[in-house]
Amino acid sequence: MGYRGSLGFALLCWVVSGVTCYNPWDFSRIDSAVWRPTPRAEPPQRQAHVPSLAQPSPWARVDASQLRAVSLLQPVTVQCEEAQMVITVHRDLFGTGRLIKAADLSLGQATCRYTSLNAAENTVTFAAGLHECGSTLQMTPDSLVYSTSLNYNPTPASNPVILRTNPAVIPIECHYPRKDNVSSKAIKPTWVPFSSTLSAEERLDFSLHLMNDDWSAERPSNGFQLGEVMHIQADVHTGNHVALRLFVDSCVATLSPDRDSSPRYAVIDFNGCLVDGRSDDTTSAFISPRPRQDSLQFMVDVFRFAGDARNLIYITCHLKVTAAEQAPDPLNKACSFNKAGNIWSPVEGIRDICRCCETGNCAFLGGQSGRGSPLDRWSGRRFQRDVASRHGEPLVREAEADVVVGPMIILDTDQGSRDLSVAQMEAEKAASEGFSSTAGLISVAAAIALAFITLGILVYRRCSHSSA
Repeated sequence: MGYRGSLGFALLCWVVSGVTCYNPWDFSRIDSAVWRPTPRAEPPQRQAHVPSLAQPSPWARVDASQLRAVSLLQPVTVQCEEAQMVITVHRDLFGTGRLIKAADLSLGQATCRYTSLNAAENTVTFAAGLHECGSTLQMTPDSLVYSTSLNYNPTPASNPVILRTNPAVIPIECHYPRKDNVSSKAIKPTWVPFSSTLSAEERLDFSLHLMNDDWSAERPSNGFQLGEVMHIQADVHTGNHVALRLFVDSCVATLSPDRDSSPRYAVIDFNGCLVDGRSDDTTSAFISPRPRQDSLQFMVDVFRFAGDARNLIYITCHLKVTAAEQAPDPLNKACSFNKAGNIWSPVEGIRDICRCCETGNCAFLGGQSGRGSPLDRWSGRRFQRDVASRHGEPLVREAEADVVVGPMIILDTDQGSRDLSVAQMEAEKAASEGFSSTAGLISVAAAIALAFITLGILVYRRCSHSSA
């Protein structure tokens, strides 16, 4: 029993010494056993330009990674000549079909302006000496590299409150005679879908939805990049009502769900005029013909508020209905601006109902027009009920409602992927550290429990030996 007691006492000392020396906050011991996430692999990039080995020197390198070019044509081309570089920029710089202003382009730190403008081909040309416009010279073991940059600084167009494109800096190099390749590819952000629905007395359900490009389903993301187009669909579920026609009376963009907050930008105004499409740099318009009388679709070019770092917008639309048999008029219409004909055109009805979109006096003209629909007595009044009686049962109708869609997240080309990746890595790091801490505490508790059990066994055996 003396031998067994000595052995038990030695075991107890070993356990207690291990517990005393263990530091539960020192994770360096178990790093090899903790799973570490591997960095996310960058998506394969489309090769923008691969120079041939037979290409004569010198050659040019253009880093177009900031451009979301989706066309097969390169938006920026460079010719490295003996004493100068000639840079040709297509005004469809981002490959979206929207032409930028030539005055927003400059070359180098000296902000040199363009030398020629080709209106037929929509190109802007810069010609500068190798040592002009603030270019720099770098010497490598086998080449001379003249570097400069093409700068795009967009200025507000018709409305100084919003911008529709981001600034861009495109590095340009002329190598004498080294060859290389560059690439660019757009980053597609992923966000949760969003829709907004407002029910009115279980009779009329007004809703706004972000749709995909072919209008076949709701858009699975509310993240956008400048240069893209928002496809918005307004609907009303009429239930047992007679046939109704839906109109979007107004839409305003804000930084919060409050439509009266500041800053604010009117997308649709004057009782159905899509005023955003009146700007020179937009293609916003209603879709004609509409899919159904109780549905209305329209497209809005993506924009953000200038000078605000939140890069998000909410759009609040005032929706209303009229009887389907009622002819559209200045107060109930859906009008888009046709730039080709320089006129306002309605989705349905005569063209004269859109004439007030240019002057903004639609309410005055609408007040002078006669209406014969039973819904006229409550159209034009927000959330006001008309209680009638049909076969002894009350009939409650809601003709209008404010509906919000958003927030729409406006992302830069690289910002969305970078922020998402950083957030994910931080979350994974926190999770792994939490797991390590928990494992250490459990180990300490188990060791203490084992020590008490061993001590109890030793005491019991000694007491039994003494009794014997």
